[in-house]
Amino acid sequence: MSNVHASQPLSVILKSNEAEKPTEKRREDWRKAKELEEARKAGTAPAEVDEEGRDINPHIPQYITQVPWYFGTAQPTLKHQRPQPEKQKQFNDVSDWYKKGVQATVATKFRKGACENCGAMTHNRKDCLERPRKIGARYTGEEIAPDEYIQSQLDFDFDGKRDRWNGYNPDEHKKVVDEFDKTEAAKRHLKAQKLEDDLLKGEVADAETAKVLLEADDEEEEKYADNIDMPGTKLDSKERITVRNLRIREDVAKYLRNLDPNSAHYDPKTRSMRDNPYAHLNKDDTELQFSGDNFVRYSGDTSKMAKQQMFAWQAYEKGLDVHLLAEPTKLELLQREYTVKHDEFERDKKDSVLERYGGEQHLHAPLEQQLLAQTENYVEYTRGGKVIRGQEKAVTKSRYEENEYINNHTSVWGSWWRDGTWGYKCCHNVVKMSYCTGDKGIVAQAENVPHLVPESAALCAPEDDEEPKSLVQVRVARVTLKWVVPVH
Repeated sequence: MSNVHASQPLSVILKSNEAEKPTEKRREDWRKAKELEEARKAGTAPAEVDEEGRDINPHIPQYITQVPWYFGTAQPTLKHQRPQPEKQKQFNDVSDWYKKGVQATVATKFRKGACENCGAMTHNRKDCLERPRKIGARYTGEEIAPDEYIQSQLDFDFDGKRDRWNGYNPDEHKKVVDEFDKTEAAKRHLKAQKLEDDLLKGEVADAETAKVLLEADDEEEEKYADNIDMPGTKLDSKERITVRNLRIREDVAKYLRNLDPNSAHYDPKTRSMRDNPYAHLNKDDTELQFSGDNFVRYSGDTSKMAKQQMFAWQAYEKGLDVHLLAEPTKLELLQREYTVKHDEFERDKKDSVLERYGGEQHLHAPLEQQLLAQTENYVEYTRGGKVIRGQEKAVTKSRYEENEYINNHTSVWGSWWRDGTWGYKCCHNVVKMSYCTGDKGIVAQAENVPHLVPESAALCAPEDDEEPKSLVQVRVARVTLKWVVPVH
């Protein structure tokens, strides 16, 4: 049986009039229903239609077409087998993206609940990322930092997560196109001006010839651009094959430099080995044939080019139209000029400070090691001058509160331990966040535990044969002895 059966809740059946006059299907009715089902499967009878007007496939089994009683429908439907809209997860649209470069408004005075350091409302003082001010914005009311823009949490579907162009603004490419058009127009203007000069000098016969030469130059440039090979490939037009420029066969492969699996990692995808495979030999990098890709990255003019790139970016932000690859000579001259002026400005500033406040003799003082002629700092070097050990990292000071005790305690929770219980060392109290009771608390704890005698009672109470101890002796005994266990 594959016809659709719409079940109804028991409450609906009891309220209906049919419940008063129950009707049972006779054998003839079952036979007609089965014949109708067979006719629908054969295609001689029209299929059932759901509430949306769509046909229901008669070949669907009954356990799928059977509607649960709690679904609450009296007509044939397959809606219970389809995804329910209220249970579907809602995703953001593909066009949605995070807002960039949003400038928040800056307050003119300190607001209640804002960061005491910078004055922003989106974080507190403990989470502030600005440099800690000597006097916070809470007390000065000046230089209030703008509030951070809280980005909305976007939830994309499968396609939205893999959309490479999501968040891309096509207007950004318009700047590149406009700059290219201006460059081409300038080139054509220079060529036309040159041909005009040649025409005046008599090197070109007439204006038609100059026009033909100008168009020929444009076609030659386009032809030259079309014939350029891709980087790393060489196209042989005779044999019509493309040859990849691989490494020289006589060179040793990087992964054969050191076969130890714990040595430098080799990335087969990029064919790079960044670390030094001969680090275990303790040799200078200049003595080795290959010392890793990072040696090439941080040697030669690589760092100089990186500094030039940073200077180009900073100059572009200031309004100078300069590019490292397009105009390297112009960038080099600008950087030299900037370096000279910057050094002169720093020298003048230093001289002005020394001229006003004095103290130039302290700048030429020798080092402390030279003054004392000795030092306790141990530093070990290699033959190449590389530090092996001896210079350790400075311990970063915590930005959280330190050496602050609560409830009149003089020690922190967990500074004392007894019988599997932690407590305070100052009063031997095992209740956290309790108030300090001092020596009286120690005596009370000792009375509760008979086999323990507090150090204050053991040290301060003199015996009959001993002389009274001085305060210095009591202090020394407290430091050396913590508990005195009486021997029975």
